[in-house]
Amino acid sequence: MDLSATGEPVIVQEDTQVHVGIDLRPGSLTLTRNGEDFAPYHALVMFASAHGKPWAAQEVKFSAKGPDGKAVGLTVDLLTDTWDGPRLEVPAAIWKVVAHAATSAGDVGITYAAPPGRS
Repeated sequence: MDLSATGEPVIVQEDTQVHVGIDLRPGSLTLTRNGEDFAPYHALVMFASAHGKPWAAQEVKFSAKGPDGKAVGLTVDLLTDTWDGPRLEVPAAIWKVVAHAATSAGDVGITYAAPPGRS
């Protein structure tokens, strides 16, 4: 490898985002939308920390197979429209996916606990 680097990288804490991808065991989770079942096989969770505030999970993008076997993408917004807290209507199983992603991201300093009553 013909690369050199110098300096001390510093993360800007004004608006930092981390995307964490995790593979899901087939059949371990079913997402249902408009009466159709989807089998997710991958989740990409976006965490953010604005202005040095605690990390928050913003959204999960699922890659899934639809009822017809074709690949689809499903996005779940985790924060309220005013960004002041978690959406209470998000199913507990999705919060568990978020918690798994946060655990695997611990090496970048993300600490996360599911919202009360959602674990």
